[in-house]
Formats: sequence, structure tokens, C-alpha cells
Amino acid sequence: MPSRRSVPSLLFSAVVATVIMLPWAVDDSSGPIPSPNVDPLLLVEKPLDGIGGGETVRDVRQDTPFSMVALTASDLTGTSARVRAQRADGSWGPWYEAETLDGVGEGDSGTQGTDPVFVGSTTHVQIAVTRPAGAQPSGPAPGGPAGPGLGYRPVNVEQPTVPSFNAVLISPPQAPVDIQWEPPAAATAPGQAPAIIDRAKWGADEGMKCGNTVYDNGVRAGVVHHTAGSNDYEPQDSAGIVKSIYEYHTRTLGWCDMAYNALVDKFGQVFEGRAGGMTRPVEGAHTGGFNQNTWGVAMMGNFETVPPTPIQLRTTGRLLGWRLGLDHVDPLGTVVLTSEGGRFTHFPRGVAPTLPTIFTHRDVGNTECPGNAAYAEMNLLRDTAAHFAMPPGPETLADSLRGGAIFAKWAQIGGDTSPLGVPVSPEASGGDDARYVNFQRGAVYWSPTSGAEPVTGAIYDAWASLGFERGALGLPTSGEIQEPLWIVQNFQHGTLNFDREKGTVTRVIDGVPLELPKAANPGPPVQLERFTPIGLQ
Repeated sequence: MPSRRSVPSLLFSAVVATVIMLPWAVDDSSGPIPSPNVDPLLLVEKPLDGIGGGETVRDVRQDTPFSMVALTASDLTGTSARVRAQRADGSWGPWYEAETLDGVGEGDSGTQGTDPVFVGSTTHVQIAVTRPAGAQPSGPAPGGPAGPGLGYRPVNVEQPTVPSFNAVLISPPQAPVDIQWEPPAAATAPGQAPAIIDRAKWGADEGMKCGNTVYDNGVRAGVVHHTAGSNDYEPQDSAGIVKSIYEYHTRTLGWCDMAYNALVDKFGQVFEGRAGGMTRPVEGAHTGGFNQNTWGVAMMGNFETVPPTPIQLRTTGRLLGWRLGLDHVDPLGTVVLTSEGGRFTHFPRGVAPTLPTIFTHRDVGNTECPGNAAYAEMNLLRDTAAHFAMPPGPETLADSLRGGAIFAKWAQIGGDTSPLGVPVSPEASGGDDARYVNFQRGAVYWSPTSGAEPVTGAIYDAWASLGFERGALGLPTSGEIQEPLWIVQNFQHGTLNFDREKGTVTRVIDGVPLELPKAANPGPPVQLERFTPIGLQ
């Protein structure tokens, strides 16, 4: 336990903000993720007639370029589909499997569909559809003019008597290059969420939702999916792909919202999925038979033979660890869930299997999702989730600091009863040879040249907004110095002065003062990611 003896205490800023800093979260440190002012999405359906038994290949063209393709039908039972796109030079790209969305979605809209496949920008694709031998060929719904004097078509004419197939061509918007957010690139403490791109930022049209959000009484397990299709997308494509999935799920398939609670791309970008709040137990439509009390995450891409990228796998694990931690669920534990039944699961209604608290769609559903290569990584994903699930407590953190200069400074000014409060992060590396620890209401920074010094309150906020130790001021070289009208703190290359009367902070470098705008908490500092396997760091 930290020392509790009476020690001299430093006087800190007259305005002491409660700043709960998170340790070295690169992906959260660059400020709010900008909202991609994406263009409207274009979605076109083209009928595919004459799709009978065996494999049928159809060429589909459109003058307007598109980059995502899906197949819908009145019935996809026993049907498989592949898609390939013509490149700009006239050659053909690889075939991509378009997986049927079995066990994903809600209700029976009368339309079944495949996952939309990202094929890159094109105006010409080939779709290969394989149906059971002897299947009746597809065609348009019969109609013709209304009967004489009726003014309407009789119901037996209105209803389709042949199967219908449609190619869905989607032209997703691309986020402008100048507003791209940086992919996650930092190690972060347990118990903290990764940066999340919310629905407004990726351009969700909330008018497409229907019905009310359903909330369960808690989240008891996480379910891992993939979106299938191509892995050949760029960071600026991801928001448009997410928007396309949402509009395809709602406009084309007639669902009330996106099926998944969250999506993670291969660059580690996290997107909010179904509406209702990432911290609330929103019931999704991602795992038929097991949607209640579960939280579904889809990794963007196909992982049948190629595994998720290291940052994708790590971020998905971290996201699930954080989300399950909110409901005190052990990512390495098990859970008993009662099946809701239905044709999308092999567990009949009322059966209650024991499952890992992080399981995959294939564990309960009639599907290969999330692919063999991703399935092989599930133990690593669970270990990652466990690592990020719950932060160590203050006592554990304090014990880990013992023997160091930062611990000595913290104990000198009062330990956990000091203005800094208790530690909330382990000791971590800063710029150059600096080290630091975040506390409830500030931080202590140390280097061989500056020593260990606390920073807190309005001065801490101002210094953080200037770039922490990587900014022009460098590291603190003193604690706060009390003056009649000012509170002054020295740094390697200048000072920060807090005006007691005005509540403002002035930076002074080389004798030149600059009054700073009042700083909000800018978030934690920046550090490069270390791709160290869990358990070896």
C-alpha cells in the first residue's frame, strides 16, 4: 500500500479540474473523429432472369461506377453465389464468394440476401449463381394489364409464381481524404474502449430505421462474425462500406436496422452498428436463435483462408473485452444461453447450451461465419479481450510503481490523499527518455534531466492541449509555484502561468507571453502501438 504518513503537500491550481486520464491511448488522442461528409449512397437493383438449376453466369453492367454487389431472391435455399469485377484494363479480378445471410436479420420480409461483396470500383461484374438441379428458372413476377373493368390485377396474378433474383449494385460514398481519421496505433490500458466512429460520423440515415430499439437486461456474451466478400479495401472505403451494409439491410432486405452491434475493419477502425448506444444492452439481429443478451461484432472481410490482420484481431478483442467488462462478464468464462430456436440455429427452441462468453456465429448457427482462419484465432481473441476487460485496481497499480522516482514523488506529496488522487495507469514511456503515470486528477512525468514533477488542474489541461512533453514547452521541471496573482509552473523551454483572477493560462517562451484559450481535456497522450503478443508484454 502507498505510504499514508503525513507529508508536506504542494499547493496546486486554484482551479483543479477532475481529469481522469487514460494511459497511452493513441487511437483516442487526436481529438474527435471528424464526421465524413460523405455523398449519398446509390443502390440499384437489376433483375436476373433465367437463373435455373446448376451454375448460371450473368454479366451485369451499369454506366455509374459501383464497388459493392449483393444477390437477393425470394428464396436462396440451396443457392450459392460468386462475384468478380472487370478492372479498368479490361482484365477480370478474382471471384469472391457472396455468403447467404443465414441467421442474420429480423422478421420475414420475403426477401433473402447475401452479404454485399466489395469488389473495387467497376462498371461491369459477372455473377455466378449455383442452384439445385432442376430448380425452376427465375423470372419477373407475372402481371400484364388489369382485367377488363376491374381496375386492378387479381390477387392470383399479383403474386409471383416463379422465383425472382436480383443483383444489387451499390456505389458507396468514399470519405474525403482530408478528413480521414488515423487508424488505432497505440497500446491502451484495460477497461477502456477503443476510438469508436459513431453512426453520425459514418453517415447513417436514421430515417431508415423502423420500430423501437429493443434493450435486453444485460449483455452476457459476445458473438464474432465476418462480413465476407473482399479484403481489398482501403481505410477511406470503410465508412462507405458500413453505410452500404446499413442501407442494404434496411432498404433492400427490409430489416429495421443494421444487424450487428459493431464492425471492425482491417485497419482497426471501429464503427458503431445498430442504434441505441454502445454501452447499453441493445439487442441486435446478428445470430438467429441467440440474439437476446448477446453483443455481435463483425470483422470486415472474408477470413475463410486469410486471418484477420493483427490490429483487426487485437481491436476486436479489445472492443469485446471493454464491452463485456461493462457487464462484469469474464471473456475467458462460459455462459448458459437459452435458444430461441428457428431455422438458423441447430439448437431447438428451449435448449440451453453452455457456450464460451465469446463465441462465433458458427458455434450456434448453420453457417461458416466467421471463416476458418478467423475461427482458428479465437483463443488469441479471447485472451486479448481478457487482457482489456477490466483495469487493475489502484492498489495493484501503486504496488507496481514502488521503487521508482514517480512513486517517490507521489508519496512525498501525499500519496492517494494528494491532489493527484490514486494512479489510474501503469508507468509508461513518453517522448524520448520520459516516463509518466496518469492519476485521477493529473499526472507525474519524469526524465533523467527533469526529474519527477506533478502536473494537474488548469495548467495540466493547457500543457496537454499543447502536445504534452512533445510540445514546445517540453517536460515540467518544477511543481506549481504560488505567487500572489499567479500560479507558475516551469517547463524545459518556458512556463505556464495560471491567472488566479481571470482563470486563464498564459504560455511564456523566450519572454513572449501568449494567453491560451481555455482547454478542454484533450484526451490521453500518443504512443506507437507495440504488437506484443498478449501475455508477453
